[in-house]
Amino acid sequence: MLNTIERRHEIVQLVCKQERVQVPELAQLFGVSTVTIRNDLNELDEKGLLVRSRGGAVMSNRLTQELSLKEKHDANRGIKERLGKFAASLIKDGESIILDSGTTTEEVAKNLTNHHGVVVMTNGLNVAHSLLNAPSVEVLMTGGTLRKKSLSFYGRQAEQHLQQYHFDKLILGVDGFEKDVGITTHFELEALLNRVMCEVSREIIVVTDSSKFNRKGVHKIIAASEVNVLITDSGIPAEIKTAIENAGVQLHIIDL
Repeated sequence: MLNTIERRHEIVQLVCKQERVQVPELAQLFGVSTVTIRNDLNELDEKGLLVRSRGGAVMSNRLTQELSLKEKHDANRGIKERLGKFAASLIKDGESIILDSGTTTEEVAKNLTNHHGVVVMTNGLNVAHSLLNAPSVEVLMTGGTLRKKSLSFYGRQAEQHLQQYHFDKLILGVDGFEKDVGITTHFELEALLNRVMCEVSREIIVVTDSSKFNRKGVHKIIAASEVNVLITDSGIPAEIKTAIENAGVQLHIIDL
């Protein structure tokens, strides 16, 4: 039988898939009482991961649904191109960096063609492919298991590989960013790998367009206060901007 955390995780996944769940069905599925399920739904509702409804729960608009790589690439493309260009400008010749998988970090990679002596570790096939046009950039791959939907590698092999290195900077993309929750993603094993990336990097640079604020995935990577640099656009909500500045995070805002 699943423990409480595992069961609640599965409930959230079901809500995202089916958009609506009912208490009796969940109780039967997980082999627990309806009282237990109601407690689960109430707790998940308080966290904003779903919305309680009569007899069950429905999907929360605040919970960012995962998009395919193509959908992510098409969303806010112009903004991501500008964010990627600025992030690349913070990388100095001779530095070693990690580029997380994703479409925003892919834009960073595209702007490294004129850099020299840079070593890039990545878990993204799309990122590595973009660096084929950067002759003076050495490219390393994390290895691991390929997640075809996002063209990214994950898993224990990738985590162990990363732990053998130390990097100057990590460029991290996000699925969700809330000031109280922190940086989140939808895929648990990706969150685990991202945490290792943070551990082996001297500086954590988060690059995200403003659509990701006040949204959250299920799995937390790090707290907002652990970020060293945040690069985003001028659509950032005022309360997020204030919280980030108060936390001592260096903030760069690209004007839309």
